[in-house]
Formats: sequence, C-alpha cells, structure tokens
Amino acid sequence: MSSFLKNVVAPILTGLAIAAFIVTFVFRIVKVDGTSMYPNLQNNEHVIVWKLGKVREDSVVVFDAYGVDKNNPNVQKNTKYVKRVIGMPGDKIEYKNNGDLYVNGKYQPQNYITKQQRTSGTLTLLLPEAKGITLGTGKTFTVPKNCYFVLGDNRADSNDSRYYGFVPKDKIVGIAKAPFWNSKHKLINDYYPATN
Repeated sequence: MSSFLKNVVAPILTGLAIAAFIVTFVFRIVKVDGTSMYPNLQNNEHVIVWKLGKVREDSVVVFDAYGVDKNNPNVQKNTKYVKRVIGMPGDKIEYKNNGDLYVNGKYQPQNYITKQQRTSGTLTLLLPEAKGITLGTGKTFTVPKNCYFVLGDNRADSNDSRYYGFVPKDKIVGIAKAPFWNSKHKLINDYYPATN
C-alpha cells in the first residue's frame, strides 16, 4: 500500500498542487464575453491572463468588476471585465472633441482603434460621465493614486471608466495576452467570462 501511495497518489497530488498554484498566482485562460474590445478581442475568444505582468499604459487588463461597476445590477462577485488601460495613477487625461487623446500633455496615437472609435465612439455617451471624469477639448482629469482609467476598444459598445469611474489597483487580476493560437491579435476569461 505504501508503494502505491508513493508511486501513484503522491505524484497526482503534487501535480494538482502545482496546477492550483499556477492558476492562483501565475496565469489562467479565460473566455471573452461580449464585444467591448472588438476588433482586438472577439466575443468567445480565449486569452491568457498573466497575473505576474506589470500594468502599463495601453495594457489590456482583466479586473474584478464587483464593487467597481455600481451602475450594473448584474455585476456579482467573480464578475470580471476586460478593458484597456488609458490612464495610469497620477496621469492627467484630456480627450479632445476630435477624439485625440493626450496623457500628461503628450499625444497618444491609439493605433489599435479607428478614427471613428476615437471620436464619436469615445465622446458620444449613453449615460452621464462618472464622477471625476470629464471628456472634451479643454477638459482634463487626473487619475487618482492607485487607480486606472480604462476603456473598451469598441468605445460605442463598452461599459467602462467613462460610466463607473476609476478601477482600483487591487481589483486588477492580470494582463490579458493573446496566446500563440491567437497570434493575429496584437494585444488583448478557467472559464469565467471577462465581459463588457
């Protein structure tokens, strides 16, 4: 019996422990649910959430929306969103009427979306702006300490920081990356979905 435990059970338990460690602390594969990141991420596409990655401007992140998106009554514990980081902690943001983005006074090309997504998609809002967010020429706002300003790439169909405000650093799950089988994408949910 002891050799069975040593040769069969112990390796299985070790493998399970390693797998649990990886999923908890390193990465996991998740499925995108929705079109808020189109065309860079597709509905039902699988991406890797790299938990050890460093968040930078233009990073695509997965975050815990519970407690962040208070406008959506469907957000429950374990609801995850996938969005792009536009503003880092302390950044001063200006979105001009023509759709141009300036961060700390420096123009950002936003090459990952079309001109139409930059203008009408970003600036035509379906709801009032969140507290602390102002969009348009001559209007600026500063991202608070330990927070991020995030937007979906498909701005006209994205529930994002324009509506629910800034995302606290401690809500970030990880950086979304397209795996090797999705190499056609530049950047980008176990299968909890990362939604709009």
